[in-house]
Amino acid sequence: MAALAEQDSATAARILAAARELVLKRGVKGLTVAEIAEKAHVGKGTAYLYWGTKQDLLFGLFARDFLTFLEGEIHTMGADPDACRPQRLCTQVARNALSYPVVRAMQTGDDDLLGALAHHPRSVELLGMLGPAALMYTVLPVWREHRLVRTDWPLDEQAYALQALMTGFFGAVTRPQAPNSVTVDDPDKVMAAAVTALLGPAETGPAGVRAAAEEGLRLLRERRDAVLALIATYPGTKDSQEPERSGSS
Repeated sequence: MAALAEQDSATAARILAAARELVLKRGVKGLTVAEIAEKAHVGKGTAYLYWGTKQDLLFGLFARDFLTFLEGEIHTMGADPDACRPQRLCTQVARNALSYPVVRAMQTGDDDLLGALAHHPRSVELLGMLGPAALMYTVLPVWREHRLVRTDWPLDEQAYALQALMTGFFGAVTRPQAPNSVTVDDPDKVMAAAVTALLGPAETGPAGVRAAAEEGLRLLRERRDAVLALIATYPGTKDSQEPERSGSS
């Protein structure tokens, strides 16, 4: 079965692009490898040279969206350490996640888009590294250590509150607005203010911000490498719970 490097070939990239277009257009439910291959202008057997099952192909697609998302965060923080400040990072992560429909769907648990893959063990493992809860427990200790947030609140309660705020933001900007809903001209500005109100103002100087950014970059790179390893661990393998190829063609 093809290795990760082979999966990144031009043909595999074309297959992934076709899969992404179809997933965003109609969701995962009922989508077949044959449809994806036809969209990519390759034979169905060619797709199976790179991925052993439809689930493997789709997981590769979703994981690569997360990798692109992570690379963007790494680039931003590397260029500007101030991007690690809570009010900036939370707003930026939420907004950037919304720019990647697959990432957004996994963050919000959109079963209509993801289908059964939302509960697939690999997807669950991916969210365990990069989901809202994982994000809170990754960044909050760094912020607390470098005094970018208040520390007079138990970590679990602080993480719970911040996750609830992020989840609410996702919901407010992704769900259709009900009649007479409250709206604002600049949701990002409101969210940044809400994060500051929740976590408190920073009590550190530029050196503390730089130290937090360096630690944040290290953690983001670790997550990126872990996602790469997760993809490489399952190139073209079949899980016992997945249907045979003939049943998901």
